[in-house]
Amino acid sequence: MMTRRSFGLLGVALVALLMTTAEAAEKGFQVPVEYVKLDNGLKVVLSPDHTAPTVVVAVYYNIGFRIEPKDRTGFAHLFEHMMFQGSENLGKMEFIRLVQRNGGVLNGSTRFDFTNYFEILPSNKLETALWAEADRMKGLNITQENLTNQQGVVMNEVRVNVLNQPYGGFPWLDMPQVANSNWYNAHNFYGDLKDLEAATLGDVQQFFRTYYAPNNAALVVVGDFDPPEGLALVKKYFGGIPAVAQPPKPDLTEPRQEAEKRVTKVDTLANRPAIAIAYHMPDRNTPEYYAMGLLDEILLQGDDSRLRQQLVQKKGYTGSVDGGINLLGNMYDYDGPMLWMASMIHDKTVTADQILQAWDEVIDKVIQEPVDRATLDRALVKLRSDYYDQVGGYFGFGRADLLASFALFDNDPSRINGLEQHFAAVTPELIQKTAREYLRKGNRTILIIEPKQGS
Repeated sequence: MMTRRSFGLLGVALVALLMTTAEAAEKGFQVPVEYVKLDNGLKVVLSPDHTAPTVVVAVYYNIGFRIEPKDRTGFAHLFEHMMFQGSENLGKMEFIRLVQRNGGVLNGSTRFDFTNYFEILPSNKLETALWAEADRMKGLNITQENLTNQQGVVMNEVRVNVLNQPYGGFPWLDMPQVANSNWYNAHNFYGDLKDLEAATLGDVQQFFRTYYAPNNAALVVVGDFDPPEGLALVKKYFGGIPAVAQPPKPDLTEPRQEAEKRVTKVDTLANRPAIAIAYHMPDRNTPEYYAMGLLDEILLQGDDSRLRQQLVQKKGYTGSVDGGINLLGNMYDYDGPMLWMASMIHDKTVTADQILQAWDEVIDKVIQEPVDRATLDRALVKLRSDYYDQVGGYFGFGRADLLASFALFDNDPSRINGLEQHFAAVTPELIQKTAREYLRKGNRTILIIEPKQGS
């Protein structure tokens, strides 16, 4: 929730951030980054910005959907809910009330490779946010009553958002399960109801002790604060929390896909058919990864993109084509196998094969010939715009998200300042090489939604 008081303060912050974003595009904006590791392993990133009197505190734990226990699907998401049920000095829901009473907003989410929690507050409340986050990192109030309550909440969320919703889970939840082969990438990460119901108090306690440790986390502070003072507060509240030995990370690799997959799912609540098409991405931080980011701009992002021009404007097969890299975040905030994915709902008079034929006309062109320099330059402009939107997004949280991801996954939050150079180094020849390997038919999965009978 956003209180009236916080809306006024954060509204001023938004105007200031939009101004700095516009200036950044002209001046070659560099994000201030100070990176420190505490003795207990906590990764701390400090990024001052004095344009508005607000501060973002974000804590990212290196545990997401992928590596939750095999017989406890949805467990990482369930535990995210548990983090709001009370800690040593804050009772149930008091964390939320503390932030709101101080004019701020907060949220949390579970993604493929992390679970995050953040607060946006007036800058004079930085110490309050750090104290509260450290309090729940030190220990949660994990009780059977709280667990039972949150199991019910999450199970109802699954029913409302997936099971009882037309196109529920399409394609963000459905596609990874059919396109991937490795269980860690291919299971139902929102949670099977039987697995959610089977979670025990011991499961929750062990999960917290293992993964919610300072040496498995990154803490980011962005906004109007003095870095030495901010670091002193971080050390004061987090420095005494002990590190915990981490289990070996599971193997997340996906085998090279050699043959096209096609899967049909019957949706008794849908009124029209739908189709999603996904391709396995290149590994993060490779030249092909950056080329794929630009291919996404050329093919899928914006009304000028080739696939939208083909399928919406020229053929009229659908009203929109949506998708991109990492539908649960952005192309930077994950660490493992990923899909480039597009989806569309269409009329019954149009068949999946017609859509695929039109689709392949566009894809075949980037495979068979290099894009021209003007097309690549336009894609760079679009990508740069998306990047600055991300850096300035949501009162500084977008910047915090990138810094936390690069600290967690790369041990190098300063990567935020090198992204543009990597994209600028992509050539038309690399675009074509990447398209040939990663947009080939053998690397794709097609998911078709078949609506209820008689609709």
